[in-house]
Amino acid sequence: MKTKLSLRAVLSPAAALFVICAVVTALLAGTNLLTRDVIAAQALAAEEASRRVVLPEAESFAERTLTADGAEISYYEGLDASGAPVGAVFVTGAKGYGGEVSVMTGLDNGGAVRGVVILSHEETPGLGANAENESFLGQYSGGTGPFSVVKSAPAGEDQVEALAGATVTSTAVTEAVNKAVSYFEQGKEGA
Repeated sequence: MKTKLSLRAVLSPAAALFVICAVVTALLAGTNLLTRDVIAAQALAAEEASRRVVLPEAESFAERTLTADGAEISYYEGLDASGAPVGAVFVTGAKGYGGEVSVMTGLDNGGAVRGVVILSHEETPGLGANAENESFLGQYSGGTGPFSVVKSAPAGEDQVEALAGATVTSTAVTEAVNKAVSYFEQGKEGA
């Protein structure tokens, strides 16, 4: 037996779904408009806090640019209370296992790494995500690079022990830190 569907039986649920989708879309757009300035301010505050972690000697930061690898690179110059430079902070990235790994690196005036913070990543929880731990990031402190990744205990200066099961992530963080070191050196040469 065939059942005949009326136009109303088809359009009524479709119209209801359309109205629901339109209302939800409007609510999401409104929420975005109301919160985007707050979210942007929180992101800036988090970035400022990260700069203070990677270059604790700095009292303030001034945005600067330099030419490195044929491109304009933005960075922050760390300044002490008297306004004298104490180092630089770079945000760099490299391809990890799950996507781009964004890293903030602070260097003192001599080019030694003072601190490293991972700003964002999409690495595997429990493996690559362990790159955020101080036990891994602390390996860069005091080094001047270029850094290399080793799978066993570091035998020399500027060697970083890879995270177990996350060599790709370890290499990505190391590449990002090495970019910061390179930019710093190129900036000194160009000054």
